[in-house]
Amino acid sequence: MARYDNIPEFETDLDGRGLRVGIVMSRFNQDVCEGLLSACTAELLRLNVSPELMRIATVPGALEIPLALQTMARSGRFDALIALGAVIRGETYHFELVSNETGSGINRVGLDTGMPIANGVLTTEDDDQALARMQEKGADCARTAIEMAKLLKQLQ
Repeated sequence: MARYDNIPEFETDLDGRGLRVGIVMSRFNQDVCEGLLSACTAELLRLNVSPELMRIATVPGALEIPLALQTMARSGRFDALIALGAVIRGETYHFELVSNETGSGINRVGLDTGMPIANGVLTTEDDDQALARMQEKGADCARTAIEMAKLLKQLQ
């Protein structure tokens, strides 16, 4: 559908049939991360991604997510990746360090490898905020991963 002066626009849909999706989930703040994962995988299934084409890797904490993503991206076994985690503010500077480094690492992996990565690492002030956001963020990451995988295939 041309929206801008009849200039052709790349179109994607959210049918994930045949797409291979890898998920890296942090185990720190596990209740929130499990909620993110549950919402994400439910949405992937709803979008026709086969469970046989999904793989889940868990890592100790958010800082370990980028390395696992990088390894998965370089493997050639995936069309899209999803990062799931929760960094909840405490009383030290550690929150900023973990949040910033994790986000930067995830973005760097995507840019360095050309792999679409949906960033579902929540950064919140408290547990209540994380719990309130986990369902929608998990599902949103599934949609983002599918859309970006399909768009990048068209752009190549």
